[in-house]
Amino acid sequence: MEIFGYSGPRFDLYRDDEGSEPLTLGDGPWEAPTATAPIDARLQIPGSKSLTNRELVLSALADAPSLLRHPLWARDTELMIEALRQLGTKIVEVPGDGRFGNDLEITPGELEGGVSIDCGLAGTVMRFVPPLASLALGPVAFDGDEAARRRPMKGTVDALKALGVEVRDDGRGGLPFSLYGTGEVTGGEVTIDAGASSQFVSGLLMAGARFENGLTLIHSGDRVPSQPHIDMTLAALRDRGVEIDDSEAGMWRVSPGSIDGCELTIEPDLSNAEPFLIAAIVAGGSVSIEDWPATTTQVGSHLEHLLPLFGAQISVADGVLTCTVERGIAEGAELPGVDLDLSEAGELAPNLAALCGLCTTTSRITGIAHLRGHETDRVAAIAAELRGIGCEVTELDDGLEIVPGPRTAHEWRSYEDHRMATSGAIVGLAIEGVTVDDIHATSKTLPQFTQLWQDMLDQGTVGDPDEGEDDGSVDLTAFSI
Repeated sequence: MEIFGYSGPRFDLYRDDEGSEPLTLGDGPWEAPTATAPIDARLQIPGSKSLTNRELVLSALADAPSLLRHPLWARDTELMIEALRQLGTKIVEVPGDGRFGNDLEITPGELEGGVSIDCGLAGTVMRFVPPLASLALGPVAFDGDEAARRRPMKGTVDALKALGVEVRDDGRGGLPFSLYGTGEVTGGEVTIDAGASSQFVSGLLMAGARFENGLTLIHSGDRVPSQPHIDMTLAALRDRGVEIDDSEAGMWRVSPGSIDGCELTIEPDLSNAEPFLIAAIVAGGSVSIEDWPATTTQVGSHLEHLLPLFGAQISVADGVLTCTVERGIAEGAELPGVDLDLSEAGELAPNLAALCGLCTTTSRITGIAHLRGHETDRVAAIAAELRGIGCEVTELDDGLEIVPGPRTAHEWRSYEDHRMATSGAIVGLAIEGVTVDDIHATSKTLPQFTQLWQDMLDQGTVGDPDEGEDDGSVDLTAFSI
């Protein structure tokens, strides 16, 4: 099955109530819609990729079955599911009440090697699965997309070697590499530099409880990027009965022991909600996101205090977060630039940078040096594409200085990066003629992006207009798997 140009593991888009086939896109650039009126939309966003893949790994390491409700179905999670299945975990789809796909029942089994893992372009697969695979018996090979081979892996590879795991990477510190598991890891103390990715820490911590002596992990560098992602991992481990001491900065002690199976509901992906909320600032009007959690470890929660810096009003009531502006950029509103430190929210940078490119004065975004090692060099990619729409952009050591200029149409490049692709959709709201060269990149974490984007802009009830008065909102209840 091929969806959004991706041939591989299966993930479905929602279907309409008449049972039509999921939306597919053809080849060629995607014409980004331009806002012609203020938005009044209410949306539901699929599950969090970060939470889904963490809970999949912990379920595979647990001592009892788990049930994950409302998991994300996208390329990154499909790759994780396939990797864990290859290593001996039983993962079965079961009917659920979510709008975007089935639930998952996970039964852990004996971990076995003799397999090759396709990491695709998923950082969570390439950083979370090797520590787990070190507990398998036999060889396990890892590789991924061409762009994945440029992503840093040295933190994971060096840590596993220090723990006594046989890893062969020919000194690359990246994909491809292989390891040979003996069925157990002694564990103990290990020191790494996790400055390139917090995922180095998370992957090791999740497997640490299953090491014979647990794990004491020490970070040797400066500040770890994306601390909220480590906090997410710690919370998930504690919820499954794992004892962790993180009282000392830059050090984590995981006690050896079992990992509980559990039943839980995956939160919607708040970072994937970002472009839709920003759309309200660009187009004007309001966008509401359903099922917004009251408390969360997701990085996307930072939007609640970041978006008001751009003049938005944020409200949360009855589990619905709403972003509202009186007048949007596309309506002529002039927003001054901002200074943002995104050291704890780097994944929000591409979409916020796109918004900064539509402001009227200079913006500075700092704390994002680690984004150079993501799906692409996001710092360089953002700079190049903003220059394409008329901005003057200077790359800083840890960020960007963005000076808006006369807005011009441009073919926005995605660089195989889902957040770069959605950034192109954002600028297209205010600049007529913008195209995105590969909107298919959104299939990595949000295959439904283009349909949700268009539904948001339609400003009318989805479904039969005769069923009720059109109140200008988007109602996605007409859609189901």
